[in-house]
This record gives sequence, structure tokens and C-alpha cells, in this order.
Amino acid sequence: MKNEKKKIHLLTLGCPKNLVDSEILMSRLKDKFQIVEKPEKAQILIINTCGFINSAKQESIDKIFEAIELKEKGKLDKIYVMGCLSERYKDELENEIPEVDKFFGVEKFSEVLKELGIDYKYELLGERDVLTTGHYAYLKISEGCDNPCSFCAIPLIRGKHTSRPMEEIIKEARKLAWKGVKELIIIAQDTTYYGLDIYGERKLAELLSRLSEIDGIEWIRLMYTFPAKFPEEVLDVIAHNPKICKYIDIPIQHISDKILKSMRRGITKRKTIELLEKIREKISDVSIRTSLIVGYPEETQKEFEELLDFVYRFKFDRLGVFTYSQEEGTFAYKLGDPIPDEEKERRMALIMNAQHDIIIEKNENMLGKKVRVLIDRKEKNYYVGRTQWDAPEIDLEVLIQNENLKVGEFYEVEIYDFFEYDLIGRIIPDVESSSV
Repeated sequence: MKNEKKKIHLLTLGCPKNLVDSEILMSRLKDKFQIVEKPEKAQILIINTCGFINSAKQESIDKIFEAIELKEKGKLDKIYVMGCLSERYKDELENEIPEVDKFFGVEKFSEVLKELGIDYKYELLGERDVLTTGHYAYLKISEGCDNPCSFCAIPLIRGKHTSRPMEEIIKEARKLAWKGVKELIIIAQDTTYYGLDIYGERKLAELLSRLSEIDGIEWIRLMYTFPAKFPEEVLDVIAHNPKICKYIDIPIQHISDKILKSMRRGITKRKTIELLEKIREKISDVSIRTSLIVGYPEETQKEFEELLDFVYRFKFDRLGVFTYSQEEGTFAYKLGDPIPDEEKERRMALIMNAQHDIIIEKNENMLGKKVRVLIDRKEKNYYVGRTQWDAPEIDLEVLIQNENLKVGEFYEVEIYDFFEYDLIGRIIPDVESSSV
């Protein structure tokens, strides 16, 4: 019994970039500890926090206090907090929450492992325990951000942009493919900046092409592209490479010139529209996902209506909305936070109502179409999958009822119905999986 492994749980909050950090850490924890699925079953809890906006910070704080309650009941021995929140507020957290045994910042793997008694003399390169379903994985190509956006605290948390060497990324991707990963989801704070710092030019297009050459990888999905100075050669790669999903995540945040200038986005309304139209022109059947911010300090009703009108007119394929969060240390902090939360919520609801109508229209256009679907999981009587036009967890899903399918395999599916944010499909017979 003396040699029995202690039980540990790693709770990950926030974005996929945080998830990758947890996957790297998990690859080292499993040798010394027994990994358990719930905090209440653990003796040691590590919380990988998010500190991006107020709602994310509040969620992180709530989880810390839930852990403290478990500790006070004798159900936890140790609590460790890492990630963005503790990187940004380490001193304050140590003073205000002494019940936590230790706080660590972002990517402080060696410090966390040392605290847990694990030798960190080996290279972590490419070693990850994929915490997604196993057939898709996030591939982080850089860390930090050099963009000067007025509202964003990421540079304060993650620092300046640092690209990973291309060979290092390729090596990690090969290991993921060997483990059974079929879809790579390319992430960074700004994927379009990749390579500029270490190669003197943007290398995203070349990276995508080289990743597509890896055996076993069938889909490559591009996330977090920045609209200003977008490397347009990337569009040609997406358009002509069959392994690159016809999907671009490009957060424009706003469309009003006044707001874009105040946000320090480095792009105008005209240039934004030209880029978006060029994406649709060059890539047939492309799905464009964007993110917007409403309630920015200088957004009057006029600027908001300009944004709402643009959403109706451009008809984004996928869209998310955030309400403005005032973040200390950012350029916009001095502008205050004059728009009431109720008004921010009203504006967000109007945008989402507009997008709802657009999605219904687009779903109607999908009826009768035959699409390739990757099965993610089974829920009750349905298998749940995605098309190349949808990223996991944030976009539409395809529901297929009462079929004997395999999770992690591709199938040809005919869309015959839909709910609001889900498509309903049936397997097309006599077509083998994974060969479509």
C-alpha cells in the first residue's frame, strides 16, 4: 500500500490553447500519479485557469473556491493553480487565497512537476496525452501575441509572439497522427503571424502544406487568424489542398471604422470587407467563422446598428459574440466601461437573433446535400459528427440516428432535416467509411 499512486485531477478551463498546455503536463503526471476524472475523487487537484475576460476569471475563481471547500472537508490534500489567471494576478491571489498550496503561471511545466516530485530533465517536445476524443487534436504553432488590440490582455499574460520552429511542429504532428489523430486544429493567439519572428516572413501557408503531407492526417482546420495583414497565399493553399478544411476562423470584432480604430485593429471597414469577399471568392464553399465584441466603450447605438446591419448583409457561416470586458492594463482600460451590462446583453441578443435567422437559412440550403462527416461521439440514440465546415464544441453538429457507426471514422451522409443548430443526416449506403 505504501507504493500506491496518489490520485490527481487536472481541471482545464478556458480555450484550446490552455488544453494543449494541460495535455503536455498530463503526459508527465500519469507515470507517478493515478489520474482520476473528478476533483472529489482526487487527493491532489491542479486547476489550469483562464484569465482572459471577466466571465472566464470568475469561473476560475469559482472553481478554486469549490476546491477549497473540498479541501476543508478533508477530500483534497493539495490544490495547485496554474495558467492565465495566476500568471496575471499571482501576487494578489497568494495574498487573498492562502488555502491554495501554490500558484504557477503559464507554461511553468518544470516548476509544477518539481513541486510534485517529478524529474524534469527530459525534453517535453511533442509529448502530449490528447484529452479530446483522440481523433482530433489542437496543434499550437506559436505562443503570445504582438498585435496591439486595445481591449485584449493576452500580451500581458502570454507575452510577445514566439513561433515554434517548423520542424518541431511537424514532429509533434507526426506523433499525433501515429496516435490516431485524423484532424489537426491549428491554434495560436494569431496563426497568421506564424514564422515572421524566426524566419523573417509569414510561413503559415508553407506550414499548412507540409502538415498536409503527413500520413494519417485527413483534415487540417485553421483557427484564430488575424484580419490585418492577412497572408493571402494561405487562401490558395486552403482552396487547392484537399486536406485543408474549407473553413477559416477570422475574428473581426467590429466593422465600424470608428470602433476598429479605437480597438487598434490595424484595419479599416473597407479592407475588412475586401478580405472577407476575397476569401469567399477564392475558396468555394468556404465556411467563415467570426467573433464580435459589443458594448465597447465608444460604441454608440449608431456603431452598433452598423455592425448589426453588416451581420445581416454578409451572412457569416458561424458567429460568436462577446460583451466587452474592461481589463486593467489594456489600452482601452482608460476609456472606462460606460455601457451598462443590460445594454451589452441586449446588443448581444440582437446580433445572435440575426445570426439565428442566417443559420436557419443556411441549414435549409443544406437539405438534400451529401457531405463527409467525422463522427465525434455517441449520445443516446444518435451518433454525433461534424462536417469540414464546423469546428468541435463551437459549431454545428450532424446527428445520425440508429446506425452502427465507429467514432473517429468518416462517413458519407445525406442531410435531410435540421434543428436550430444541428443538422440531421443519414448514412449513404454502399460507401465505405474513411475512403470518402
